[in-house]
Amino acid sequence: MNEISHDVKISDHVRGLIGADDDVIGRQYVPSNEERDIKPDEMSDPIGDERHSPVSGIVHRYPDRVLFKVVNICAVYCRYCFRKDMIGVGADNLSEDDFDRAIEYIKYHNEIWEVILTGGDPLILSARRLQKIMDALGQIDHVKVIRIHTRIPIADPVKITDTLLSVLESVSKSVYVVVHVNNTREITSDVEAVILSLRGSGCSILSQSVLLKGVNDDAEILEKLFKKLITLHVKPYYLHHLDRAKGTSHFRVSIGRGQEIMKELQGRVSGICLPKYMLDIPEGHGKIPINGCYINAVLDGAYSVEDYQGHKHNYKEF
Repeated sequence: MNEISHDVKISDHVRGLIGADDDVIGRQYVPSNEERDIKPDEMSDPIGDERHSPVSGIVHRYPDRVLFKVVNICAVYCRYCFRKDMIGVGADNLSEDDFDRAIEYIKYHNEIWEVILTGGDPLILSARRLQKIMDALGQIDHVKVIRIHTRIPIADPVKITDTLLSVLESVSKSVYVVVHVNNTREITSDVEAVILSLRGSGCSILSQSVLLKGVNDDAEILEKLFKKLITLHVKPYYLHHLDRAKGTSHFRVSIGRGQEIMKELQGRVSGICLPKYMLDIPEGHGKIPINGCYINAVLDGAYSVEDYQGHKHNYKEF
């Protein structure tokens, strides 16, 4: 039997949301014996970060953008995390030399238009450290957008301090904050206040979610989540199909079921509420949208199209 090796860390905020009869929150953070069941297709690096890492801290998979892994710890540890073997106690931290080499890499690759701060969770860093990162990126002219992937506004909102907000407000680039949220139960009044503060600092806010069995694998649950986010001026960006990290099979939802859910949502929510349903192809081949196909070629210039209610129609292009 395999041991549970993923670090356990639960913020006071999350702990206060875990109820005895409600595992929607606890299921995401509290370790389970199900994690001991490691399937043959599960990997330490399920999306192939390492093969696209030219220097420590950088993942350059797509031409115009890079991931910059600025820290290897989080405020909380999600049990389904695709980087669960790369973060936490004992994980390799980015040294000052590594940081300098990463900045030099970005500086000398003019095709890099966007830098995505990730890890770990970038917003767990001190305001001073975050300011250093922002200042370094701010001096690189071809970098126009800085994107921050974070769980902290949702899972530990007290860490979004006025000092940290002032750092974000001072950035000369366009800043996008992508919050990770899976269920409306996570959006408390404190979370709403933090999202408002982030918007007030000049950041654009997007969201990403992971399709998780027992947490949000239902069209009604996701409809409530996406509509709530839109009312908070947060654009649902990605709904991720679960990556094959070790010990996560109990969270898996089939692609077929995910596509059914997206088809249900297509006709019942506004288009601005709908994220892309995305699959990260294992071993580093990149993300693809898998929402489902609504159009198929029949003959040259003729198609069969399906509406949101599942009815088929003929469409001629010419």
